[in-house]
Amino acid sequence: MCAVAAPRHPGEGRRTILGNATRGRASSAGDARKGRDAAKRVGVALGAVVGVTVVGTVGYLLLGFTPLEAVYQTVTTVATVGYREVHPLTAAGQVFTMVLIVLGVGTVLYNLGVLVEAVTEGHLFDYLGRRRMDKRIAGLSGHVIICGHGRVGRSAVSHLTGMGHEVVVVDSDPARIEGLTSPHILGDALRDEVLLEAGITRARALIGALETDTDTVYLTLAARALCPDLVIIARARTVDTKDKLVLAGATRAVNPQLIGGRRMAMFALHGDVAEFLDGVMHDEELDFRVEQVRVHEGSPFIGRTVADLDLTATTGSQLLAVRKPNKGAFVTNPDPDEVVELGTTLIVLGTTEQIGPVRDLGHD
Repeated sequence: MCAVAAPRHPGEGRRTILGNATRGRASSAGDARKGRDAAKRVGVALGAVVGVTVVGTVGYLLLGFTPLEAVYQTVTTVATVGYREVHPLTAAGQVFTMVLIVLGVGTVLYNLGVLVEAVTEGHLFDYLGRRRMDKRIAGLSGHVIICGHGRVGRSAVSHLTGMGHEVVVVDSDPARIEGLTSPHILGDALRDEVLLEAGITRARALIGALETDTDTVYLTLAARALCPDLVIIARARTVDTKDKLVLAGATRAVNPQLIGGRRMAMFALHGDVAEFLDGVMHDEELDFRVEQVRVHEGSPFIGRTVADLDLTATTGSQLLAVRKPNKGAFVTNPDPDEVVELGTTLIVLGTTEQIGPVRDLGHD
């Protein structure tokens, strides 16, 4: 969650993304326009049916039919089902019925054509599906936005959804998000309006894993401008880029190759330790987790010592470390007399059921 900064003008400071991104946006805009046109044609067709029904009902009322008889006579006439007439028709009634048949049959045929076109081309279903997706995204809060659905992005989506967290994926390549069941947006993550559509002002964090470090830097700047308090995790393709991403506003800059190499070295030297840490951090099937709990305002933890908390006795979880407010130093195996302050982060080991009460008391 964050305090909302004033968004820039959609064209201000915007970069042009060539290749697949441009084609993806053009294709997305074209499909959306076709979907809206199909929905509009279906609406016009249904409106025409209602209009013919109203005209027919009013006409038969003027010919002396009761309201129910007028509606019944109109429906059977327009549908051309061939039922008997409710009352014998005068010459005026016969002329009116012939006109109504012509209008009604024409309207029904037009409706059939519009519906068949909408179904066979698929634009209407795509449009309605997009509308449902937009409503689903608009209802999310505390979710994680993942910009870029490549190898790193897919891995992040899989892990977060496996842990029960909501995600919104943003990618400009239709092939990458095809078949994706998680909420997603086909668009350019470098555009403010796309980030706002993804719910950046209500999001818990943003993960930037775009194709180039240049794009990721620009995304970091744009996201930080829109949401000053947002947690931004940026993927750095080179070690040199990590510092630049942090300067651009990233909370953390991660180089997957560097982390992967270090983990491999850790497995080579301390296999059991690495396997344990890998399990508690990444294995969705393992019940134990290492999680952080931030102590917010109003928490009963504030002003109490570590000994007073006694998380092991009260919740069954274990306090591994504390971190002082404002990104202070980590204190492992904290002293029992250590006082918990507002903004302190508790690093806790335990099951989901054990860590849950700690989160509740911390108001995290």
